[in-house]
Amino acid sequence: MIGRLRGAVAEVGEEEALIDVMGVGYVVRCGSRTLSRLPEIGGETLIHVETQWAEQTGLTLYGFLGRDERQAFLMLRAIQGVGPKAALAVLDVLAPADLASAVARDDKAAVARANGVGPKLALRIVTELKGKPLHDGPVAAFHAQTPAAEPARPSASGEAVAALMGLGVAEPAARRVVEAAALRLGEGAEPPALIKAALQELGR
Repeated sequence: MIGRLRGAVAEVGEEEALIDVMGVGYVVRCGSRTLSRLPEIGGETLIHVETQWAEQTGLTLYGFLGRDERQAFLMLRAIQGVGPKAALAVLDVLAPADLASAVARDDKAAVARANGVGPKLALRIVTELKGKPLHDGPVAAFHAQTPAAEPARPSASGEAVAALMGLGVAEPAARRVVEAAALRLGEGAEPPALIKAALQELGR
């Protein structure tokens, strides 16, 4: 899975941004707060990415400027009835620290300010997020739990293979061209460079 992207902002739309990583353009779905904080067209940015697959829409990349925002998005998505659009809407009105504070205060009204989130869903969000680590800063003192350790990052080759599979390349072929690209670029190659070289191997 793609965990992050570093590249130039090529386009910014109402719900997504196009990030150019060494000539490969990635469409990343973002909330309005994230889109408004991106640099100007051509500026470099680092996007933390959550990759999700749905039968109807296929592969979608959701982008965030901070790891805590991505963590909060995942916790919101784990709640029944909270789709990606609603999760992004909550994070548009409440940064992770503010969301943690609202949960600690049982402030359902603050959560219900999010577009598409009604009182019942706001209550469920506040109830189910109680005691969960949404933010690593001072607000985390409201929570009984210690923030979970960040999972180990997959290898560069693993990320490249996952990205190619997301583009419809069969796993054996993806592994073959990524291995060839890794041999050509050397051990320190980053995922974007491996993906670009692997696509060239495929003749795309």
